[in-house]
Amino acid sequence: MEIYLIQHAKAKPKDVDPQQPLTGEGAESFRKVAEHVARLNIDLGKIYHSGKLRAAQTAEILAEKTNKSGDVQARPGMEPTDDVKPTAEWLQEQQAKGVAAVTIVGHLPFLDKLTSLLTSGDEDAGVVSFHNGGVVKLKSKSIGRGFSVDWIITPEILT
Repeated sequence: MEIYLIQHAKAKPKDVDPQQPLTGEGAESFRKVAEHVARLNIDLGKIYHSGKLRAAQTAEILAEKTNKSGDVQARPGMEPTDDVKPTAEWLQEQQAKGVAAVTIVGHLPFLDKLTSLLTSGDEDAGVVSFHNGGVVKLKSKSIGRGFSVDWIITPEILT
């Protein structure tokens, strides 16, 4: 199974706009990342996001650029400070069902902790440094044996 973890693109600060939509720069930067992902011709599976506006907007840009518009949905339990164990268990269930790929668009520290738990078994290990609008691909070693980091794309490397 492949898991694509994406930190939402750069958003407006909460004191400027409480809804924290993406900035114009953040949206444009992530469009370039999404276009690059589309050129890789990979199967992202369904695209899940936390339900927060900035994550939903990032997920929609990805879906638009990769022709996955019908495969985007909010999933509870992926807020910035939510416990990652239920999502890790859900991902393991998806893997056991034979799901080939899942994409999650979310926030820190949730994505950092989820990645660390899936790769090292310790959610506080700090395995990967996420970037706004960056994509981390995890690949399963085998069912029930954890995941490893396969590659990372950040907006900075595409400029």
